[in-house]
Amino acid sequence: MPPTMNPDAPLNGITVLDLSNTLMGPFCSLQLAHAGADVIKVEEPAGDITRTIGQGRHPGMGPIFLNANHGKRSIAIDLKQDAGQAALLALVRRCDVLIHNFRPAAVTKLGLDYPRLRAVNERLISCSVIGFGSTGPYRDKAAYDDVIQAISGVAAAQGGADGPPRYVHATIADKVVGLLAFGAITTALLHRERTGTGQAIEVPMFEAMAGFTALELQGGHIFDPPTGPSGYARLSTPYRRPYRTTDGYLGVVVYTDRQWLAFFDLIGEPELSQDPRFATIAARTRHIDQLYQLVERALASDTSAHWLARLDELGIPAVAVQRVDDLLSDPHLDAVDFFQRVRHPTEGALRIARSAIRFGVSPPPDLPGAPRLSEHAYQVLTESGFTDDQIRQLAESGTIRLPDEEVHE
Repeated sequence: MPPTMNPDAPLNGITVLDLSNTLMGPFCSLQLAHAGADVIKVEEPAGDITRTIGQGRHPGMGPIFLNANHGKRSIAIDLKQDAGQAALLALVRRCDVLIHNFRPAAVTKLGLDYPRLRAVNERLISCSVIGFGSTGPYRDKAAYDDVIQAISGVAAAQGGADGPPRYVHATIADKVVGLLAFGAITTALLHRERTGTGQAIEVPMFEAMAGFTALELQGGHIFDPPTGPSGYARLSTPYRRPYRTTDGYLGVVVYTDRQWLAFFDLIGEPELSQDPRFATIAARTRHIDQLYQLVERALASDTSAHWLARLDELGIPAVAVQRVDDLLSDPHLDAVDFFQRVRHPTEGALRIARSAIRFGVSPPPDLPGAPRLSEHAYQVLTESGFTDDQIRQLAESGTIRLPDEEVHE
């Protein structure tokens, strides 16, 4: 049976086949699982590459895999074999959504083109999360998060106005595009509910991240011809950074006119409110380097606790800088039960982040831990109409993989 679901979960009753690997597609299908969908993770015989990344307790169960794939079922199928493609089509026949991250040439080779899938299931929503849109000249280029950060303007933006390009120290493109795909799939499900019609969806990383970057950084280049340079001065100044205090670092954003007046009073320089460089948001933007250097000098004079108390009194956003490790003991996250303590059947005690989304009348499902490689092969195939003999033949031919320790009568 599928993982135990809350019948009131928004996507209860929706079955998803996730053929993607690494992070982008799995992050998308994780959101679908959190919303109540039954997600079947279709892996290569060797398994998702993230199974081997990081220090785990057992082979094939690395920390990234555990985080990105809880709440899913796993079956390993060799899609390079005709029998593997036939087995997949049997699963497609009863599913609602299929997700993959294959480039266009591989889609045809593996028999995953939408006309073939639709012939099996006309209500199917097939979502392709790929590097570059299939109608452009980059369509067959390989893409990973770093490549997309580089080509989409994200890396250059991290370097600021004059610095060298830098990557964000997180797979931001994978996760942003995964979230866009989640939104696209749920939108397509709504459309199918209204019309009865499935459809193919394409969510390319390059186009998605180009729009993501341009939103606030396109500047004067939104006009044709441009009225000024691209960029947003507040974001590109090298002085936009966590500020050092005498005993730590703070993230502080003084933004509105009211906040700046209060801040100038707080640091004992009320006359700055009359300084033409700082009197309006337009002027402050033009002189952002000097303004942020002023903030940096002021905060360096006292402790983090001192500044947090005073800034909070004034309604100026300020927080202590935290490491990832610190999140596990953050009092707010603890109060909302964000990192849930779970017991994995093979990996023991884990702390897993829950979805940040809360539906008022739809409690989230109680998701099981991430699956062992092909842990649910027999279960999934049986639900799709395969007999014991057929499953045994597929396993013996190497078309599917069964867990080493799994034995069936």
